[in-house]
Amino acid sequence: MAGLWSMVKQSTLVHLCFAISYFTSGLVINTAQCVLYFGLKPFNKRLYRKIGYYLCYSFYSQLVFLADWWSGSTLYIYISEEDLKYCGKEHVLLLMNHCYEIDWLVGWVFCEKVGVLGNCKAYAKKVIQYIPTIGWAWKFAEFVFLERSFDKDKEIIGLQIKEIMDYPDPVWLLLNAEGTRFTEKKHEASIQFARERGMAELKHHLIPRTKGFTASLPQLRGKSTILDIQLAISKDSLVKPTIFNILNGKPVVAHMHIRRIPLDTVPEDEEQAAEWLQELFRQKDIMQESFHNHGDFFTGSNITRKVPIKMQPRLHTLVNMAAWNVVTVVPMSYYLVQLLVSGEIMYFSIGTSVLVAFYALMVKAIGMSKISKASSYGSEKVNGHSDQNGSSTDETTKTK
Repeated sequence: MAGLWSMVKQSTLVHLCFAISYFTSGLVINTAQCVLYFGLKPFNKRLYRKIGYYLCYSFYSQLVFLADWWSGSTLYIYISEEDLKYCGKEHVLLLMNHCYEIDWLVGWVFCEKVGVLGNCKAYAKKVIQYIPTIGWAWKFAEFVFLERSFDKDKEIIGLQIKEIMDYPDPVWLLLNAEGTRFTEKKHEASIQFARERGMAELKHHLIPRTKGFTASLPQLRGKSTILDIQLAISKDSLVKPTIFNILNGKPVVAHMHIRRIPLDTVPEDEEQAAEWLQELFRQKDIMQESFHNHGDFFTGSNITRKVPIKMQPRLHTLVNMAAWNVVTVVPMSYYLVQLLVSGEIMYFSIGTSVLVAFYALMVKAIGMSKISKASSYGSEKVNGHSDQNGSSTDETTKTK
């Protein structure tokens, strides 16, 4: 029976059903967002944002379902009782390491548990807003879209974060300060950069880029706090942390250390704030080294030991996924069967081709999510280039 269930989870037909649900629901949600954007937001911005939360939640939680219920993945969090009390109750800037293909999804799993999934936002390249479903959803949800010209984007960051901090409910804004996901090749470039400038080398991270962080601080102060998140997955894990392993129903075990940092502890001076971020990543590197050497964040670091909390799946994502499948997959399947039985082979072929295109789009969207979830600025020439104005371009902002 277990073998049969495993085959079902890896079935392309089942994945196609997920694609139908994901993209059809995405288009329905985009339509609702568009109507509300032009018909409600100019008159009642608070109500628009409250309704928008549930629309985004319904869309994003389909991917959380894959992690929680479909693959049976496990997330352990390490957080103090005091810090846990604040989760989901205030605006937050997330500073998270960017080591894994699914770190954004693991982050969404935690966000779903504390009730902020529908208000998760990030920095993203401007062109992404034109991509159907996911890009359109992010546009209507007021993500921070950047043009990768820092002179322009510094103003955009200030204006957009001011808007986000005006939300009636808590917003979590993700900043991957490393700018791109960790790879051996990028790490070599990062080490070379550090050596050339006499900086401390990082073993498990890329040198963080600081301009996006420092440009965000003025609008965050007094309105937000920082959550420092360190994500680690055992190198000896039999299931590699990839989105396609999740889609094929293979469970991943992730560990996440979470620490709340009041913003008033971050220096107001720009250079000092940049150095504060560099020091934070040096601490994060020690924690990651401890995890890989000892299996926890604490043995080889000076971090206070915390008891792991296992995050339990919530029924919300299961019910949401089931509802969208009933609304989308069932009628489409019925229509295709009717076409086949009636002998309308041409129309049946067209319908089948559309569904296959949906599957290809889902794969594309997943790829977009994992490389474009967040980006940052810096004058550092690491894995990209920087111009005289200090803007940088790297693989985080490319599309596949």
